[in-house]
Amino acid sequence: MTLGIDVACRAEHQATFAVNGRPVWRGRKFFTRPAELERLWADLDLDDPAELTVVLEPTRNAWIVLAQWFRRRGARVVMVPTTQSADLRAYFSKHTKNDRLDSEVLARLPLLHPEGLREFTGNGSADPLRRLTKQRSTMVKRRTAVYSRIDAQLELLGPGWYAVLGSDYGKAALAFLARYADPHAVLRLGQARLARFLQARSRGQYGPEPARALVAAAKETLLLWGPDGMDFAELAADIAAEAEQAIFLNGQIKEIEERIANLYAEADPEGIIASAPGVGPVTSAVIAGRVGDPHRFTSLAAIRAYSGLVPKTSQSGTRDPNLGLTKAGDPLLREALFMAADHARLVDPQLAAKYVRLMSGDRHRDSAVCHLAANLLTRIAACWRTGQPYVIRDVDGREITEAEGKAIVKARYKIDQKKRVAAAGRRMKQRRIQAADRESQKSLSAPTSRPATTTVDTTQITVEVA
Repeated sequence: MTLGIDVACRAEHQATFAVNGRPVWRGRKFFTRPAELERLWADLDLDDPAELTVVLEPTRNAWIVLAQWFRRRGARVVMVPTTQSADLRAYFSKHTKNDRLDSEVLARLPLLHPEGLREFTGNGSADPLRRLTKQRSTMVKRRTAVYSRIDAQLELLGPGWYAVLGSDYGKAALAFLARYADPHAVLRLGQARLARFLQARSRGQYGPEPARALVAAAKETLLLWGPDGMDFAELAADIAAEAEQAIFLNGQIKEIEERIANLYAEADPEGIIASAPGVGPVTSAVIAGRVGDPHRFTSLAAIRAYSGLVPKTSQSGTRDPNLGLTKAGDPLLREALFMAADHARLVDPQLAAKYVRLMSGDRHRDSAVCHLAANLLTRIAACWRTGQPYVIRDVDGREITEAEGKAIVKARYKIDQKKRVAAAGRRMKQRRIQAADRESQKSLSAPTSRPATTTVDTTQITVEVA
């Protein structure tokens, strides 16, 4: 017995109940409210709740509440990827698409495509570690965009400001920009008071030298723009707004990182993920939060497929083209694994040897690091499932320390810079050959993208008069 539910976010859900693939009733509408769910459960009239399989699509977060409710009743809850259900829906209903047909397709899926179902075992998006790691990533990218806008606005004031403040704005730099981004305000404040301001905001790290450099930068700005320069007060207001956003985001990111550290300690008390090389506190929390329970995957290959770090396949006879990565999994997980693998190859000799082997041909660096990322995820998942910490080994299998691994990688595995530049040149040449050039592919009858240069010789034209 299966219950297919087409989940809606704001509208009513629609359910279809089927026995052995044949619908008993269809199009039952209900909201996620206790009374309506109880009436739906009573209409099912089940002798054994374990015989019921509830099929859901992961529609935003609305499906999680339904999945937990039916699991508490003893039913088996499975999920189906939206792309697979869409393909089956197109097969069964070529000219019609509505919620009733969607629920009917979901109710038939256990018989039509049982291998495409994934049993619901965790909270998914309701897991706090999964949410917080994504929220931190979003805020970091937002802060990076704010820093880029501050950089662009400081360029209007001249290079002296950027030379003093840099691009990685700390607390003192942001506090200064939030109040004194106007060169006139800097000169009115004076070097002595500005030095005390920076020392107080930086806890003594900034001395009188940055204050002197900022005063000199303010004078230089006024000389660059002259007496009829721009409206510095308006520019300072724009910079202050961006700086205040950055200050707020820094506080939020710090608070989120503290919560992430506590949740990761609960999810991985032995620190198995953090024991891998190149995996720091944030990356280990991302892996733990985005992967979830490692035992929910049938194999290590399934975990690699979930990350999207596996190549696409489109075989036909002897034809087996290289189509790149599927990128079908969690993008935040791929991002974290890519950065971790790029650092791990500097510590783990086995990963370093594979990186050198991949880079010995014409392979791009990003492609080689993606291979290492998939390998690193497989090793972390194997350690995670067995409860054993990651052990760094030499290529002969001998266990070594992290310091020994760094020394071995530095001594043995080096990339020849000349070969790397030559390989990059060959890749660029190949891309230019394969690039679609409109001028080289034009036909005689096709219009050209350039202006016409042909002139007409009027002396050769004859007109026949009737």
